[in-house]
Amino acid sequence: MLGLHDDPTRRWEPKRLRMRLFTIPATHARSGRRDIVHLAERAPWAHLVQQIVNRLKHLRQHGTPLAVPG
Repeated sequence: MLGLHDDPTRRWEPKRLRMRLFTIPATHARSGRRDIVHLAERAPWAHLVQQIVNRLKHLRQHGTPLAVPG
């Protein structure tokens, strides 16, 4: 949910979220001890996953804790 900050998709039900985001075709590769995931660019919701990943990277680089206080 941190990756979907200020996005209307944040309100999606879990079933819709799974069906749209977790069914995007992708390939997994390892290079130099790094895991790389290549998303299919033509998938309808691939741009949204890329935005989520970029936002999480941005939060991590700026020292923002990813854990939500409980």
